Amino acid sequence: MSNRLERANSEIQKCLTEIIKFKMNDPRLDKILSLTEVNVTPDFKYCKVKVSVLDLDDVANVTRVLQNSEGYIKRELAKMINMPQVPKINFVVDRSVFNAMRVEEILRTLDIPPAEEVEDGEDA
Repeated sequence: MSNRLERANSEIQKCLTEIIKFKMNDPRLDKILSLTEVNVTPDFKYCKVKVSVLDLDDVANVTRVLQNSEGYIKRELAKMINMPQVPKINFVVDRSVFNAMRVEEILRTLDIPPAEEVEDGEDA
């Protein structure tokens, strides 16, 4: 990825976080929400934003609210950054946090006996 796109992704992520946390007054977005990844296309027409929500039940609701607020978010983003054009934003669910929690839960349920210690004179 080019340095220009990396800077754009970073700046867009910072601005979107500020818009969602401080400028949007929707109580449905008061949940613990984070933007984990932002990928803008090289022509700056489209932007995919991965959203992670701590509560699994609220994921669909939060992404729907964000997608319905795209017009407002784009207007606020245009005020904050100087880009050739403000991209169309697509919010998608980042399932990596849920997958990591599930793997951790599975590992906790495994009953693995502790390893036996090997004495210095013996070969394993």
